[in-house]
Amino acid sequence: MKKLLYLGAITLSLISATACNDNRKAKNYNEKTLVDDMALSFIKKANEAGLAEIKAATLAKSKSQNPKVVGFANMMITDHTAAGKELQQIADKKYVAHEDDVISQDHQMMIDSLSKLNGPQFDKAYMTMMVTDHAKVVALFSDMTRNTSKTINNYVAKYLPKLQEHLNSAKSINASL
Repeated sequence: MKKLLYLGAITLSLISATACNDNRKAKNYNEKTLVDDMALSFIKKANEAGLAEIKAATLAKSKSQNPKVVGFANMMITDHTAAGKELQQIADKKYVAHEDDVISQDHQMMIDSLSKLNGPQFDKAYMTMMVTDHAKVVALFSDMTRNTSKTINNYVAKYLPKLQEHLNSAKSINASL
């Protein structure tokens, strides 16, 4: 009888230990964000766009000989790094899961094709990409101006004018090439 009792106690403790180690259940329980679906999508898209801008700008700094293009690339790295850090802080506070250094396949293909170009061809392709991407990002931010999250609204209000400035600069430089 004692052996049966010990066997039952050991079985019960093994089952308890296994149940406590179920990380999948604990992870799913805690995956509640404090933003709506629109803001969640915005955070992910804005983060990805910023990372792509930084990656393309880093390439432009090393490949371009045009001072306007290099200056624009430096501005991209500075501004998008600051905006990205702030967006990551918002994501963390709102319990939004994010992946670092992940850009879309489309952006990666554009950057790969840019890396094969040199000189004026590179400059024109890079600045055309910047015009296109910033037009999309300005539209993304404009759509978020009336989001229910005050934190997101404040972020959008802070960075939308800067993104519009980037778009205008990109258009100007692109037209001069």
